[in-house]
Amino acid sequence: MLLDFTQYPEKPFLRPETPFEIKVSDFLHDWFSEGETVPVQTSGSTGVPKIFDIEKKRMRASAAMTCDFLGLNPGDSALLCLPVEYISGKMMLVRAAVRKLELWVTNPTSNPLANFSEPVDFCAMSPLQVENSLDKLHLIKNLIIGGAQVSETLKQKIHKILHVSGAEVRIYETYGMSETLSHIAFKEIYPHAQTHFKIFEGVDLSLDNRGCLRIYAPTLNPEILNTNDLVELTTDSSFRFLGRIDNVINSGGLKIQPEVLESLVKKTINNDVLFLGLPDPKLGQKLVMAIEGPQVNVDSVLIDRVLNQIGRTYSKNQKPREIIFVDKFPRLPNGKIDRLTLQQDLSKSKY
Repeated sequence: MLLDFTQYPEKPFLRPETPFEIKVSDFLHDWFSEGETVPVQTSGSTGVPKIFDIEKKRMRASAAMTCDFLGLNPGDSALLCLPVEYISGKMMLVRAAVRKLELWVTNPTSNPLANFSEPVDFCAMSPLQVENSLDKLHLIKNLIIGGAQVSETLKQKIHKILHVSGAEVRIYETYGMSETLSHIAFKEIYPHAQTHFKIFEGVDLSLDNRGCLRIYAPTLNPEILNTNDLVELTTDSSFRFLGRIDNVINSGGLKIQPEVLESLVKKTINNDVLFLGLPDPKLGQKLVMAIEGPQVNVDSVLIDRVLNQIGRTYSKNQKPREIIFVDKFPRLPNGKIDRLTLQQDLSKSKY
């Protein structure tokens, strides 16, 4: 389905035909109504999912930030392939409406480009969707990736396939949350690989006494947002993400940030990998490395290599005491790995 916002409302949209198109239509009905707010649901990745009302004027401000950064103009094309229950999908619709884009709508599957062959100026995807769409990334002029961290392995795949194709594509990893109405910072992945997120104009950052990020973006949210994200704040306008403070593992008094280890390991192992702290009578928590997939599919030489890398880069005390293979990690509806559920399941079992 193609939604031409350049001619709306003079030329009404087509009638929705699929369940997803009906959800899109329902949101647009709310968006173009006289009401000043729309309901938004959080993903539940950092707590219990909740629904709250967001002022439309703040969503318009967020849309303008993204469109201005990417240089999107009226009449440019975009693709919606994210669920509209969450802020990520809703904001794609708002950006199209605010900037008067031509928006293609396709079902938000894990492989959204499987039956799509139109070149577009802009698209937003999850890392899993990008993983399954590598052969068609050349169709997208500006791609933003959110919902979860982009692994080093996926970054390498992106560079390899786009370098061969020679396509003029820009790809960014995003940082944000429902409360900031999607992202407030971008980190370029391709063609240049950046290490730090660059924030949008109008956003101020600081750290609390835990070293966690505080965000003040008055056009998006009137309150100062206190996050649980540990970051290295390099300047007033850039930062390096380290991990979530509630994921920190305390093993015998040693505090370990699992995301840092995961980033290192994923440069070598293609499978999804999580470092978790499981109950231990002596250490309080013992560090384990959970690898998704059957053990026979993971090269033991690669595992030995990453264990040596951890010891050289950090210390032998940050090497996992056990390695656990899990056929399939639990995931949230938006595709993110459900770290808490996996930790609870492994804590109850004997692996």
